[in-house]
Amino acid sequence: MTCEELLKALNDYVDGAELTELCEEFSQHLAGCNPCQVVVDNIRQTIALFHHGKPYDLPEAFHDALQENLKAKWMEKFGEKSSSY
Repeated sequence: MTCEELLKALNDYVDGAELTELCEEFSQHLAGCNPCQVVVDNIRQTIALFHHGKPYDLPEAFHDALQENLKAKWMEKFGEKSSSY
């Protein structure tokens, strides 16, 4: 299995679908491919966070920068008169 093939079938694998052959191929590929291990792990963690409904607090500096960027984009698109949100 190549990395490209793994990525195409990733949803079924991460969802835990009963695909014995696919799971065996994934396991073999993941055993020797660190980049794919990272992708699968990140997806699993994202799904787990979503399912558990745990909010993630953004670091304050990131939150402030995001808010400023969103305000700037809003002003760029709609102007000052529409910015009363």
